[in-house]
Amino acid sequence: MLTDLLLLDIETVPQKEDFSTLSPEWQTLFWDKISKTVPENTSAEESYKKRAGILAEFGKIICISTAFFQENDNKELCLKMKSISGDDEIAVLRSFSALCDKMYKYNKNFQFAGHNIKEFDIPYICRRLMIDQLPLPEYLQLSDKKPWETKMFDTMNWWKFGDNKNYVSLHLLASVLGIPTSKSDIDGSMVQDVYYKQKNLQRIVDYCQRDVVVTANIILRFMNQPILSEEKIILVT
Repeated sequence: MLTDLLLLDIETVPQKEDFSTLSPEWQTLFWDKISKTVPENTSAEESYKKRAGILAEFGKIICISTAFFQENDNKELCLKMKSISGDDEIAVLRSFSALCDKMYKYNKNFQFAGHNIKEFDIPYICRRLMIDQLPLPEYLQLSDKKPWETKMFDTMNWWKFGDNKNYVSLHLLASVLGIPTSKSDIDGSMVQDVYYKQKNLQRIVDYCQRDVVVTANIILRFMNQPILSEEKIILVT
């Protein structure tokens, strides 16, 4: 059921703005991690800017946007959305866990939904919880689960239709399905500069929320239902 889904999207940045600010030990650890997968003649500094934010060992979460489907008084489907953001990752993760705990308490069948969450968002959240020495909730204890035991609605997996070689970005999938895109202001490659140079966290939150709305509309298209109009999207502050 659509009402069992908790949609989410995360935005991440490197823990440090520049490679040069890492200790020598962590510079070595980073280069050991990525050196075999970067193009020839790529510097560690350049690689850090491009890759550190998407690696849980070297990045941090600055925003988690969540949403769930709900019927209004007229039995119309709406999307209720809430974002958790801040410079303090531990506070962000604690608030996120509290929100999920509340949903799990009332609905043991709830499942996470999003685009590429099986390979990025959920593993990243789990790794950062452990790194920050925070409890791993029951519904995120996935390490010993078989693939079919993991309850997630991943729009990228749906679009594969069994073709495991296929990768599709959220932007491309939305475009091909005729859904308004979220890339009207910034894209993922710009998040680091918007955070560290412009110091504009709210701009990143707005972008993250737009991604969640796009994902919600893709799910509705998969279910052969009409996409959401603006007035059906409710932001909880």
